[in-house]
Amino acid sequence: MPLMRKLVFSLAAVVHLLLLDQIVKAYAIQQLKGVPPIKILPVFNLAYVENRGCAWGMFQGQVWPLAVFAIIAFVFLVWKRKCIFPSGKLGWVAEHLLYAGILGNLIDRLYHRFVVDMFDFHWGVHHFP
Repeated sequence: MPLMRKLVFSLAAVVHLLLLDQIVKAYAIQQLKGVPPIKILPVFNLAYVENRGCAWGMFQGQVWPLAVFAIIAFVFLVWKRKCIFPSGKLGWVAEHLLYAGILGNLIDRLYHRFVVDMFDFHWGVHHFP
């Protein structure tokens, strides 16, 4: 596949994944906010969470440092993609899911001042981000 075609295809994939991310988060705000968690599986709930930090609640309220970190991480992943992601379909999918996830969380952080989370994986009382 020619380079320009690969670039356009990659950009389209990230844009579509990013739109899906924002649609799901808008749905979570409308349908899950203020509602008790909805049990889907014994280890998985849908639950509205406003994450004002990053994993495990670190860096609470640090919008701008986390936004800058997201931009740096995104640029680094794009720059080093051939070293980081394996060739093949699985590597391509992982790469584009990461790009869309980083950009989706960046949009949330800048627009809402927090990241909208709704997927609650847990084992007993231990919940995983």
